[in-house]
Amino acid sequence: MTAITASTRLFCVLGNPVSHSRSPLVHNQAFADHLINAVYLAFAPTDIQQAMDTVRQFNIGGVSVTIPFKQTVIPFLDQIDDQAAAVGAVNTVVNRDGRLYGYNTDTRAAIAPLKQSGIAGKTVLVIGAGGAARAVAFGIHEHHGQLLITNRSKDRGRALASDFDADFVPMDQIRHLRPDIVINTTSMGMVPHPEVLSCPADCLTPDTLVMDVVYTPLETRLLHVARQKGCRVVDGLTMFVAQAAAQFELWTGLCPDTEKMRQAVLTRSDPQDL
Repeated sequence: MTAITASTRLFCVLGNPVSHSRSPLVHNQAFADHLINAVYLAFAPTDIQQAMDTVRQFNIGGVSVTIPFKQTVIPFLDQIDDQAAAVGAVNTVVNRDGRLYGYNTDTRAAIAPLKQSGIAGKTVLVIGAGGAARAVAFGIHEHHGQLLITNRSKDRGRALASDFDADFVPMDQIRHLRPDIVINTTSMGMVPHPEVLSCPADCLTPDTLVMDVVYTPLETRLLHVARQKGCRVVDGLTMFVAQAAAQFELWTGLCPDTEKMRQAVLTRSDPQDL
């Protein structure tokens, strides 16, 4: 990494909790690769409005937004792009001369690994109703998948289902489903509670494609059970690196080496988390 000086630009991730985040690893790797005098840090604010005021005050160049702020950050931005508006969630903020612009790179990152298996006409179960769920649901809807939503909070789940012409299924009933694709967008199964199974094994058959956005651990309990069932799986690091690469491009105009970003996580993380 380039030596930190008075001219070093600051970028960050805002989330709470955020200690598990590997975003500093991938973005600092990309800054170093491109010889950009910048540093990327993780912060856990309790008040997102105050956090965005700080972004302006300290001229932070860009922000990754994660749980629980992807929706609540929107009122404190100057503008959001059309896709972020359609999704109803922002995971990327670009500071342009003190004006804050919001984007969503989650949708493209989530949909890309599913395209080769096809989405149109497939029954897709999305677990969760937060910002990541909204991005995934938007992408599935745009690609004409038959969308099912489940969530612990029935009100939030039904609201998301309504926004994307989906059906809502209570979590205690999903074991009776046999979807073509299962996507966990919640923190269930994430360190420090990796033992949690976000979807009942009964839902899975050898024909099911299973994706988990959780990447700490890399093989969640859901993915472990899915492999035992003979399912095809997509790990959370795949989506994580893809959305981070798109963020980096928004901030710098440069395309990072995604393989180096992935290896930065695999080689520098605690092995117990992977």
